[in-house]
Amino acid sequence: MSQFIPTGLDAHKPAEITRLIRLSGIAKAEMPLIPLITLSILGGVFISLGALFYTQTTSGFADLHGGLKLMGGVAFSLGLILCVVGGAELFTGNTMIVMAYVDGRISSRALLRNWAVVLLGNALGCFAMLALVYGAGLYEGAHGARAAAITSGKLSLSPLEAFCRGILCNALVCLAVWLAVSARSAMGMILSIVWPVTAFVAIGLEHSIANLYLIPAGALSGAELTTEGFLHNIMPVLAGNILGGAGGVALAYRLAYGRATLEDFPVAAAAQN
Repeated sequence: MSQFIPTGLDAHKPAEITRLIRLSGIAKAEMPLIPLITLSILGGVFISLGALFYTQTTSGFADLHGGLKLMGGVAFSLGLILCVVGGAELFTGNTMIVMAYVDGRISSRALLRNWAVVLLGNALGCFAMLALVYGAGLYEGAHGARAAAITSGKLSLSPLEAFCRGILCNALVCLAVWLAVSARSAMGMILSIVWPVTAFVAIGLEHSIANLYLIPAGALSGAELTTEGFLHNIMPVLAGNILGGAGGVALAYRLAYGRATLEDFPVAAAAQN
């Protein structure tokens, strides 16, 4: 019988993850401005580091075959690992705050404030990384060629393609965060993050914050870029990311588990007391 009682080392079950995500959403929405903008800038920096690592890992090859895409995806996982384990605010993950919103725990104003500030901070972090990487002279040679190719590929997508890829991408990103919340150790968090993120990168999906780094990086490496072309990608990807994270993950689990709280599971509650 004892083997069925939680030990405190077991992964959190989905209903408990739902509760923790809701509480996290409340805390994020109520975070003071200075910490919020600081952590948001770090989020942009961290995702840019993952994108930079991805670009370098896949550079120097004429074609991205399956194995190379897998390696690139693992490299890109660095960004979300730094955000989740190290601590940062990322717009795509924060789409799950809607769970606290639909439960009436935060206001529309608080939700939109968080999204606006985090999106701005992420952009500032990405632009800071662009300046540093450019100053370091890394947008040259094979790395620059890969960066330009990435940008050209993203700009070739139709708005519908970008939107749908944005939905699929952030469903996987938010599932990575969701699984990481289930873990009780840093290693558990890392392993939870790597595979969903690797999947979205290898498949070729679209992440709005990563694109705030990747598309200008390609432009700095010689790819042709206009404001219209940039918005042609970013806006549908952003909309898709919101739908994929808020609807595809947060609201889906909210519908499945309702207002589940720890008190709904007395055995688990007793084990933690």
